[in-house]
Amino acid sequence: MMTAISTRSRAASGLVLALLLHTGLSLAQSSTAASTPSTSSASADAEAARQALAKKDGDVDQAALLKATLTATDKQYSLIKKGSLALTYDLNYAYIGSQLIDARFADNSLTLFSIQNTRSHTITNTVSTDYGLLDNLTGNVTIPLVSKYSQSESFSGLSNGIGDLSMGVRWQPLAQSRDLPALTASSTLRVATGRSPFKTISNQGLATGSGYNSITFGANASKVMDPVAVFGSVSVTLGQAATGLDQTVNGGTLVKMSPGASLSFGMGFAYALSYKVSTTMSFQETVSARSHLYLADGKMSATAPQTSGILSFGLGVRASPKTTMNVSVGVGLGPDAPSFTLGFNMPLNL
Repeated sequence: MMTAISTRSRAASGLVLALLLHTGLSLAQSSTAASTPSTSSASADAEAARQALAKKDGDVDQAALLKATLTATDKQYSLIKKGSLALTYDLNYAYIGSQLIDARFADNSLTLFSIQNTRSHTITNTVSTDYGLLDNLTGNVTIPLVSKYSQSESFSGLSNGIGDLSMGVRWQPLAQSRDLPALTASSTLRVATGRSPFKTISNQGLATGSGYNSITFGANASKVMDPVAVFGSVSVTLGQAATGLDQTVNGGTLVKMSPGASLSFGMGFAYALSYKVSTTMSFQETVSARSHLYLADGKMSATAPQTSGILSFGLGVRASPKTTMNVSVGVGLGPDAPSFTLGFNMPLNL
């Protein structure tokens, strides 16, 4: 009896041990199966976060952004900003008084001699538009309207009309700095849209334009040294020959005119009298080579070289932060220069 009970007890203990062992294995397998997906999910999340924080194409690098900001701060130009538009109005008056000497010789004898006084009053209203193509590149279009009164011994009359349109660009290659002057290069194309002096009656002086197309290349430099600013300029102008003419000049017929090249240079300074008032003084001189005149009979003649200079004095008044009005008076130097000029300039920055 005791042996049977002992046998049953050992069998029950073995069964319990077997059940516990099976349960432990099952739990271990379950734990292993559950822990594998969790580890994979965490790795995927970490990879996604790493990719999200990684730099992509088009992202702005902070170092590059800082460098660009500092560079943009350093690059300051005297021209108007990119995309900006500026309008300028100019009113100019010029008086020219001259004497025309007409002398003719035949067989070494003087057959004609006369002195003719001519005077002209010219008022030019000019509207200029500047547009900032880049911070250091500005395009410009100028439209002049000319009113001219000419008076001589044999004729007096008034002429009104559009002058020669001009289009140009100004380029500032280097940013402004404290040590170097501001340098600007320019190119201007002038189109002969005004009334040509070679298509009107000779010696009446009623032309409103030059009569030929031309292009000008120039360079300007300026340096601010408070309260003074100094500036200078130089330019070269090349003209296109005017053809197809039919103008009577001293008994002949002018059929072609080839203008000579001209060289201009100038310098001056501006002085700030106060925050709102400044004064300027400048000198400008132009030297023109001979122009050649071709007649219908095959003859050709050349004009004399011309030199003209003008000394100008100006006063600028700052009416508002965006508007400064300038008035100038010019005195002609030499027989080929205007007797005197008056000018009014009012930029209207938009």
